[in-house]
Amino acid sequence: MSQRIGQFWDEAIVPALIDYIRIPAKSPHFDRDWRAHGYIDDAAKLAAGWCERHAIAGMKLEIVRLGERTPCLFIDVPGTTPGGPVLMYGHLDKQPEMTGWREGLGPWIPVMQDGKLYGRGGADDGYAVFCAIAALRQLHEDKRPHRRCAILIECCEESGSFDLPPYLDFLSQRIGTPSLVVALDSGCGNYNQLWGTTSLRGLLNGVLTVEVLTEGVHSGDASGVVASSFRVARMLLDRIDDSRTGVVAKDFHVDIPPERKRQAELAAQVIGDEVWRKFPFVPGMQAMGTDNVERILNRTWRPMLAVTGADGLPGARQRGKCAAAEDAARAVASPAADTRCDGSRRAHETFAGAGCALWSASEIRVWPGGARLECAGAGAVARARAG
Repeated sequence: MSQRIGQFWDEAIVPALIDYIRIPAKSPHFDRDWRAHGYIDDAAKLAAGWCERHAIAGMKLEIVRLGERTPCLFIDVPGTTPGGPVLMYGHLDKQPEMTGWREGLGPWIPVMQDGKLYGRGGADDGYAVFCAIAALRQLHEDKRPHRRCAILIECCEESGSFDLPPYLDFLSQRIGTPSLVVALDSGCGNYNQLWGTTSLRGLLNGVLTVEVLTEGVHSGDASGVVASSFRVARMLLDRIDDSRTGVVAKDFHVDIPPERKRQAELAAQVIGDEVWRKFPFVPGMQAMGTDNVERILNRTWRPMLAVTGADGLPGARQRGKCAAAEDAARAVASPAADTRCDGSRRAHETFAGAGCALWSASEIRVWPGGARLECAGAGAVARARAG
C-alpha cells in the first residue's frame, strides 16, 4: 500500500504542488490586493480541479464564497461505515516572500533537491488537500471501511483565520458534528511513524516603538549626546528576556506537567540531534539548551521571545544610500539616522511570547526622555518607569 501511495504522490501530487508553489497566493494580511489579482482564487481553483480529476466515488466538491471573504474549498466524501463524520482541515493561503532563501531557490520557484520540494506553501499548507484525497482514495481502493469525511480547506489561516468562523457557521449543517478533527497543518519528527500534535504554544504580538528625538539629525553629531534608541529598546526587552541566556523571566513560566516531560524524553529518543541539526546554523553557532530533551521543551512549552524586524536601522547593503559609509555604519547604533536615510529614526520591533501572555498589549511606546512605558491593549493599560 505504501508503495502505491508513494507512486501516486510522485506522479500526481508533486506536479500539482509545483504548480501551486508558482502561485503567489499570499494571505490577505500580507496582500491587500488579493481580490484584484486573484492569486488566492487561482490556488483554490487549482486544488479543486485536481480533486475533481482524482475524485472518489460519490464525492461532492464546492468552492464556497461568502461575500468578499476569501474562498473556502469544501469536499464531502461519503462513508462506508456508520458513525460521526471526520473533519479534515487545511489551508491554501501562504506566508509572504521574506528573505533567507539559498542561492537558486525562491518563494515562487519550485525546485526539487535530494527528494525535497522547495517553495513557499508546499508544506504549509498546500499539501493538505492532496494528502487527504490520496489517503481516502487508497482506503477505497483497498475496500477499507471509513466514516464519512468532510474536507474543509480555508484561505485565510496565515492571517489569523478571521474568515473561518463564518464558513464553519455556514457549513455546520452540512458538516454535522465531527467525531474526529484532523488538522493537516502541523509537523512531524520523521516519516517512519505517525505523529500527533497535542497542543500549540500561545502567541502574543506587539509593536515596540522607541523615540528619542522629534526629527532626524546627523548621527555623527548626535552620538554620545543623545541616547541610542536601539540601546533603549534592548534595555526594555531585557526586562522580559535575558539577552545572555535567551531565557524569558521566570514570572512568565508555568510548571510543565510530568507527562509532558516524559513525552519530550520519548520524542528526543526518536528524533535525536535532528531537533537542532535541521537548522542552517552559521559556523560557530550552537543550539540552545543542554540536551535534546531541553530543546524540545524549549520549543513546545517554555515561553520564548522573538524579535522580527527593526524599521529605521539601515542594513549593511544600504550604506551607499547614505552620506558616507562610515556614517551609515554609525547610524545602526546611533540615536538618529542621517536624514537622507530614513528621517525620523524610529525603531519598530515585533515581539512574540509563547506559552503564556507577556503583555495583553497591542502597542508599546517609549516617549522622549524615557519617562514612561505604556502598554495599551484590550481592557488593560500598564505603566512603568522606563529607567
